[in-house]
Amino acid sequence: MTTRTEPGEDQSDPGLSAIMSERRRLINLGYRLLGSLADAEDVVQETYTRWYAMSAREQQAVESPGAWLVTVASRICLNMLGSARARRETYVGDWIPEPLPEPTEWITGRSGAGGVDPADRVTLDESVTMAFLVVLDAMTPAERVAFVLHDVFRYPFGEVAEIVGRSPAACRQLASSARRRIPGAQSPAGPGAGQAGIVRQFRTAWEAKDIDALIGLLDPDAVATADGGGLAVTHLHPIVGGERIARAYAEIARVSGDRTTFLECTVNGLPGLVTRQDGNLSTVFAFEIVGDRIRQIWAVRNPEKLRPWRID
Repeated sequence: MTTRTEPGEDQSDPGLSAIMSERRRLINLGYRLLGSLADAEDVVQETYTRWYAMSAREQQAVESPGAWLVTVASRICLNMLGSARARRETYVGDWIPEPLPEPTEWITGRSGAGGVDPADRVTLDESVTMAFLVVLDAMTPAERVAFVLHDVFRYPFGEVAEIVGRSPAACRQLASSARRRIPGAQSPAGPGAGQAGIVRQFRTAWEAKDIDALIGLLDPDAVATADGGGLAVTHLHPIVGGERIARAYAEIARVSGDRTTFLECTVNGLPGLVTRQDGNLSTVFAFEIVGDRIRQIWAVRNPEKLRPWRID
């Protein structure tokens, strides 16, 4: 399997520098496959543990260390995706992928220390919008791995087959099946003034508890989904319908009163909102906007998924 070089990577050093230069690629791969930065970090740690568990002779026998790391990380992700389905059966409420802020807002590492290592950043593009990740999460583990490796990271099916453990033809079919799910989940590339303006209008109407204005901004068939994971109070089932969402959100604003502050931000590369309650970050909101209406709202309240966020 060949390895692909990202801008700024120095592949001239075959030792430690070359191995560690793969970290950002692995973080990006793990997040897209698992929808969780914390899990992606665990995958990278396990991948490097396996590399350094080999003897120097075994390492030297690896023709392409970068390809070896990607293969191992992908297989770990594949196993984790299988076990994640079982864990979701006991998850409280709906599970939403972990939202990502702009890199300048990230808190690096589990200790919460400031300062972002570029190697720990996920590249924000159309393949990490919340709408895209939610569709990925609905795929089978094999579909997701085959699709992400081929369509997002541009690995040929022969190499994908080595990772997934199926024939190239089977991997091609897996990716094709996955691709058929994607068109309806594609959001326009880039934040765009139009989308940011709609989110700003939503924020203003929500703060004012203006139900009519909220209804005007929401698609009649809009869906609002929340993820508290049993660790934060939220609605356990999706709210369906623009009017129902508007009334529910107006009630949330009424109950929270002056304790809640609304802030505009970037969530997974697109305009979003965060709320702070009593000065502490409480919820991250991602939106899917089609035309001039909000079609989907994802509200993440599970504090374990808000670890990368720092809003001053």
